[in-house]
Amino acid sequence: MKIVKNIPVSGKHHKPILTDLFYLENKKAKDIVIFCHGYKGYKDWGAWNLVAEIFAKQNLFFVKMNFSHNGGTIQQPIDFPDLEAFGNNNFTLELDDISSVLDWLEKDKNIQKEINLNQITLIGHSRGGGIVLIKASEDPRIKKVITWSSVSDFGSRFPNETQLKSWKENGVAYITNARTHQQMPHYFQFYTNFKENESRLNIKSAVEKLNIPYLIIHGTKDETVPIQEANKINSWNPKSQLQLIEFANHSFGSKQPWKPDNLPQDLNKVVQKTLQFLV
Repeated sequence: MKIVKNIPVSGKHHKPILTDLFYLENKKAKDIVIFCHGYKGYKDWGAWNLVAEIFAKQNLFFVKMNFSHNGGTIQQPIDFPDLEAFGNNNFTLELDDISSVLDWLEKDKNIQKEINLNQITLIGHSRGGGIVLIKASEDPRIKKVITWSSVSDFGSRFPNETQLKSWKENGVAYITNARTHQQMPHYFQFYTNFKENESRLNIKSAVEKLNIPYLIIHGTKDETVPIQEANKINSWNPKSQLQLIEFANHSFGSKQPWKPDNLPQDLNKVVQKTLQFLV
């Protein structure tokens, strides 16, 4: 298996999009799967590398990417050494990053014999699920879309009017990372960017527009994004498929760091159901 880690892909926002490739190097065109992490996530979190290897063994060309402003750096792609970048992230920037990775796949001469550009699937976890749904609805290069533990909307996750006023006055609000204990900033541009692009960032509208195969996977015991959000998303498109993982949590049993050399049981179920949909 060919594994190439931390390729810096040039984006539109002056920071590299670190990208990993997992594939069987056999000079046969393989369907492409691009995985997008969620909020406070990154491509090397938990068991994502094991997930990538399983997809690659099924002769899929698996791509994992860090959003350019997720807080990682080339030198330290894991965790959040660049909190300034994290604070300047927003939804449209992440959509641009996916476009940049798609453009790069089309142009990189080293991989053209290994990829089938006519069959590209996006997978998004958590907030990344909302991002890939919007991208899939507006980019014809995407032929299938899959969400794991996806949010159903972005707007309801913003604070109330009193908190918004304080956020605007201070220019920044902080959230504590329970694992790293960092105070992670959100500059007020995150909210203004959403409001300026609210119609584009409407997940319901995006799902209603989809005319490609769409698979929703969600744990029934998701403590972060309730199962009701998956049911909502499923109701917005008659062609979507919903697969529930009984008793699974938001990360399907994975955690950071993940030291075993096999997947947690629930995440393995997710991978198997995803492969059945793809292969």
